Amino acid sequence: MKLAQLFPSSAKKTETRQRSICDGRIRLFRRPDSQRWQCRFRLDNGTWHQVTTGTAFIDQAETRARAIYETIRLRVSNDLAVRTKLFRRVAAEEVEALRHARSGRLTKQTTGDYIFVIERYLTPFFGRYPFTELTQELVDEFARWRISEMEREPKYYTQRHHASAFNRVLRRAKTQGLITFGMAVPVMRVAGERGEARPSFSQQKIDHLLGFMPAWVAQARSGRTKRFYEMKMLCWHYVEFLLYTGIRAGTESKMIRWRNLQWHHADGRRYLRVWVSGKTGPRYLIARDALVPSFERPITWQGHAPANLAEMIAAGVDRRIFTMPAGDQRT
Repeated sequence: MKLAQLFPSSAKKTETRQRSICDGRIRLFRRPDSQRWQCRFRLDNGTWHQVTTGTAFIDQAETRARAIYETIRLRVSNDLAVRTKLFRRVAAEEVEALRHARSGRLTKQTTGDYIFVIERYLTPFFGRYPFTELTQELVDEFARWRISEMEREPKYYTQRHHASAFNRVLRRAKTQGLITFGMAVPVMRVAGERGEARPSFSQQKIDHLLGFMPAWVAQARSGRTKRFYEMKMLCWHYVEFLLYTGIRAGTESKMIRWRNLQWHHADGRRYLRVWVSGKTGPRYLIARDALVPSFERPITWQGHAPANLAEMIAAGVDRRIFTMPAGDQRT
């Protein structure tokens, strides 16, 4: 009897965890935390494809890997999607990406709108469908379903927001190979009525509002905190600015700084103009004459060194106009 038979080696043999078949076109390997064989190969279009064989036995793994390889090649040659994934999974990935999107590419409001549309409308309707089953008929059916959900025909800009959110999910699916170049991609049509501008205030309502606000602010001095009084004071300044310029309330107007104010001379008269930048792009607004004395109040209230509007404009003070005396806008 040989000595090796009496004293077998206690050292473990190294188990093979990878090999190649089909002249190296398919690579089989095991992950460190799994006994099942994975197969990986390059497709004719240059992309890599990896999938599990579902077995821990190498003979079965080789047979299954060859079958997977030929099936995937056939799908690629016929311009069919290699992978399948439901709409709701890709939509969830898009929502997650939107939540972590860098500020600047999309506004906070737009990002929130896209997330709301995807979660409230797109996922409930399209969620159970794979992308290979998204047809134009299905998208048209979504438009009818949406009317029943909203109990009205959505306006043009609402439909455009829905279409943009839908296209974002489709683009993500394309990058994952779920939609190929040969697939017919459905279009979410936008054909609603354009929203109408809200009716303007009558002069009677404007006069009533301007006459009411000074007393409304004065009431905050008694029995209220200093912060509450400052909030009302700031509101008074902001409302007058909106009325005398016609600018819409929101980020565009809240971000205006003293250095954005300029004098404009035309036909022997001097006007106050305001540089703004928002949805409609950068532009100048000509303010009504009443805004000039109105601006004197916040200059004194905020405690600026320049004593009047003319000095503020000449100094080009780089500070937001609509702030508390401490310089903040939070309420």
